[in-house]
Amino acid sequence: MPRVITASEPSWIAPFTGLIPRDFSRLVTVLRREGADTVRPGRPWGLPLEDRVLLVAAYWRTNLTLRQLALLFGVSKSAADRIIDHVGPLFALKARRRFRKDAVLIIDGTLGPTRDHIVAAQSKNYMYSTNHQVVIDADTRLIVAIGTPLPGNRNDCKAWEESGTKAVVGRTTTIADGGYPGTGLIIPHRRPRGGELTEWQAAHNHEHKQVRARVEHVFAHMKTWKILRDCRLKGDGVHHAMLGIARLHNLLQAT
Repeated sequence: MPRVITASEPSWIAPFTGLIPRDFSRLVTVLRREGADTVRPGRPWGLPLEDRVLLVAAYWRTNLTLRQLALLFGVSKSAADRIIDHVGPLFALKARRRFRKDAVLIIDGTLGPTRDHIVAAQSKNYMYSTNHQVVIDADTRLIVAIGTPLPGNRNDCKAWEESGTKAVVGRTTTIADGGYPGTGLIIPHRRPRGGELTEWQAAHNHEHKQVRARVEHVFAHMKTWKILRDCRLKGDGVHHAMLGIARLHNLLQAT
């Protein structure tokens, strides 16, 4: 079956990964070092590692069905499925464990529409979704951690701890929106009942909002990957996609 898309043709790399060919080659080298191309028992892969990496990225980027994707890469539907199951988790962003003393982090939750009702739940957008807690560095805008996805009806206040992001952040200064009361995070000042905010509180809230907007910009960039708008993957698939896209986002930010 002839291939339409292949990593050997550099013009296909940027549209499906956002990376320039040089950075894509570095990513493939790192994945190979991490064991992505290890020989395993059974039938060998029909595609080289470069094309397998591109296939996974193309799936996340376009959210095409596996049947459509298989035709573009010249493999069977089942082979495309196996490639995504094997290579997708290897993309995963590793949560950072140490931070600068003066580091400031931002946390927020985002909902990802997910068709697997076992891991998802109806949320405020009336769709079955998963709640993803994302932590970024306020200075570099790099994603430093993503928590385990929870059902979409879980509020951010509880998801902060249950997703594991609280343990990753530790005592590092972290700001959040008003949906995290009682967590110890830096949140906006609330207007007292029957009163008004003081001038300095209003000014502080304005500054807080401007900084916190950076995490919304990260979400907007991540959701150019259409898999995060309607995920058909089951089980841990949505988590692997989120972590992989986070890694690609960081690579793009670093260039």
